[in-house]
Amino acid sequence: MAGGQWGHGIAFIRRCESIVESEVIPMSYVRALRCKECGTEYPASSTFTACEEDFGPLEVVYDYAAMRGRVTRESIEAGPRSIWRYRDLLPVDWERAEPPTGHRSGFTPLIRADRLAKKLGVDELWVKDDSVNQPSFSYKDRVVAVALARAVELGYETIGCASTGNLAHSVAAHAAMAGLEACVVIPHDLEAGKVAAMKAFGARVFPIEGSYDDVNRLCTEIADRYGWGLVNVNLRPFYTEGAKTFGFEIAEQLGWKLPTHTVLPVAGGTILPKVHKAYRELVELGLVADTTARIYGAQAAGCDPVATAVREGKANFRPQKPRTIAKSIAIGNPADGPYAIEVINQSGGWADSASDDEIVAAIRLLAETEGIFTEPAGGTTLAVAKKLIESGRIPRDEPICIGITGNGLKTIEALAGIEQPGARAANPSIPARIEAFAALMS
Repeated sequence: MAGGQWGHGIAFIRRCESIVESEVIPMSYVRALRCKECGTEYPASSTFTACEEDFGPLEVVYDYAAMRGRVTRESIEAGPRSIWRYRDLLPVDWERAEPPTGHRSGFTPLIRADRLAKKLGVDELWVKDDSVNQPSFSYKDRVVAVALARAVELGYETIGCASTGNLAHSVAAHAAMAGLEACVVIPHDLEAGKVAAMKAFGARVFPIEGSYDDVNRLCTEIADRYGWGLVNVNLRPFYTEGAKTFGFEIAEQLGWKLPTHTVLPVAGGTILPKVHKAYRELVELGLVADTTARIYGAQAAGCDPVATAVREGKANFRPQKPRTIAKSIAIGNPADGPYAIEVINQSGGWADSASDDEIVAAIRLLAETEGIFTEPAGGTTLAVAKKLIESGRIPRDEPICIGITGNGLKTIEALAGIEQPGARAANPSIPARIEAFAALMS
C-alpha cells in the first residue's frame, strides 16, 4: 500500500486537525480532500494530512463541472505572469485575501532548444527552465508559494520543511517575504551555496546527521510536537498542487498543446504525477486536445529507486541509500514514488538513471548549447533524456519537453575539479603581457 510510505499515525492527524480553531475556509473550486489509496473524502476545510482509514496521502479534488465555461484560455491568459494565473486550479481562498507570496514565481521560459536538439538528433526539443524561477532559482518556488498561502489561511506563524536544499532555500525566501519565521531541517552535507542562502533569508537551519529520509522522519515528529506548518509534511496536500503549474505553463506556452514526451527528475516523486494531473485537468476543461502525453522519470544511478522499479516492472520500489552528486534529488524513499511509477506506466512512459559522470557531461552540454547552467538534477534529466532517445524509447521525430528544475550556481561543487576531456588541468593566472597570453593560446 502506497499510503504506508507516509507513516502518519492517527494522533498526528488529529493533532494537525486541532491546530486551527478558526472558521471554515472555503477554497474557490476545491470540492474535497480525497485519499489516494481508498478514495475516502474529507471536507476541503479539513487540516488532515492523511486518511484516517489507511494513512494514505490526501489529494485536492476540484469541481470541474463548475469550472467549465468559467475557467477558459482567455481567463487564464488575462491573469498575472506568475503561478497565480492558474489560481482557479489551486487550493487557495481568493475571496479571503491575496496570497502573501508567489507573485514572482512561475511563468518561466519554455525554450525551443534547437542547438541542443541538433546534438541529440531530434526534430523538436523544448526546455522548461525553472533555473530562473523566483525568488530561489528552482521549481520549489511553485510548491512553496501555494503551501505558504494555505499556511497563512490556517494561521501558522512558523513554517518549515524537510529538504535536500532547494526546498529549504525556497521556504526561507518565501517566509521572509511573508513575514513568517522559517525553520528548515536538512541533511548535514548539503552544498554550501544553498545553506548560505537559507541563512541569508533569516531562516533557522538545523543540519541533521544522516540522509534526507532521516530528516523527513524527524520532521513528522517536529510538526506534531511544535505545531509548525511544514510544507511537505502537514501541508503536503496543498504543497503538491503547486507542482501542477509546471505542467500548466508547458501546455499554455506550447500554444495550448501537450508535448508528446515530458522528461522530469524524480526526487520525492511529486512533480511527475502532478504534471500528469495538470495535463488531465486541462483536457477535462476542454483547454487542450486529449493527445498522447507520456511522462518519463530521471534519476541518478546512485539513488534510483523509482527507475529501478520501472525497469523491473514493479508497482512499488525498494528504498535505497543515496550515493550521488545529485543531492537535490537524492531521496531513497520518495513519498510519492508509487504514484510516479503509476503515472509513468499509465502514460506509456519510462524511467532510467544516469551516472555522476553522465550528469556532469549533460550539465556542460546544456550550458554549451543553450546557455542554461543547471544543477545536477537538471543534468540528470538531460542525461536520461539522451539515453531514452538513443534507445528509441523516445522517437526522434516527436515533440519532447525536458524539465530543468534548479540553477547550477547553487551547486558548483558538482563541477569542481572536473575538466573537459583534453583540456589543461588548471587555469593558472598569467602576467598581464601578450606574450604570456599567446603562450597559453598555443
